[in-house]
Amino acid sequence: MLLVPSEEEAKHITYLEYLDLENKPELDGDGARRAPLEQIPVLIHEHREDVLRGLLENPHFEELHLCLLLGRAELSTALLEEIAKHKEWMTSYRVKRALAFHHNLPQTLGLSVVRELYQSDLVALSFSPSGNPALRHLAEELVLAKLPQLPPAQKLTLARRGSPRVIGALLTDGSPESLPTVLDSPLLNEGHVLKALTRVALPVRIVTAIADHAKWSHISSVRLALLRNSQTPMARALAFLPSVTTTDLKILSQSSSVPSRLVPHVRRELANRMQHGKSPIRGQK
Repeated sequence: MLLVPSEEEAKHITYLEYLDLENKPELDGDGARRAPLEQIPVLIHEHREDVLRGLLENPHFEELHLCLLLGRAELSTALLEEIAKHKEWMTSYRVKRALAFHHNLPQTLGLSVVRELYQSDLVALSFSPSGNPALRHLAEELVLAKLPQLPPAQKLTLARRGSPRVIGALLTDGSPESLPTVLDSPLLNEGHVLKALTRVALPVRIVTAIADHAKWSHISSVRLALLRNSQTPMARALAFLPSVTTTDLKILSQSSSVPSRLVPHVRRELANRMQHGKSPIRGQK
């Protein structure tokens, strides 16, 4: 079957070479080391590691060739380590990025490479299905560490592209520009919201945004957390009380975590419920 080169590769392959991809000469490492420039795009597809190692030492082998080579998922860890030994290549951000995204990059080498990635690439790596799991986790940690210092525009981008952990962190960060997107994100889960609502001195704008949100304000566990949060607007807290179960009202009426200003209203609702047999509003969760 004829091997079809990529668009980038095609720029460096003559028509006759393209037709002869499957009939390329059998070279050894020394032959690859001395191959002319026009043969390099073809030799990049070679599977024998001795040929690829020889290619790395070819004086015509350039950064573009290396990045195309690093696009091959089956490269061995040993070959990736050999590439990393070339200091002139490791000064190239493009090469470091390609290495960081390679699944077979050893963790010890990847730890230093990942730390040099730009923010956008850290986000992409944390989501990459082909990346080394340990390096993906490191990328996510680096994104989280930089989160407080990021400008609003970058936080909004993260709200659209970040991992579930990053989305959860953005919720507690509460940037006005990104908060609506975070609350609407399919990656934000109930655990993130409940964890945020237990934080001491969570900004009132975040609590209010959760209390007013069409989805989160209708989840019973979130409503209970809002009732325990002193930053929840009183009007919203009072609106939640009729939907709280009698059992939960009893717990809330005795709980020290409920704001003191709300306790009389909780007990009044409970007393009315017990006296008149009222139940939570149908359809409320």
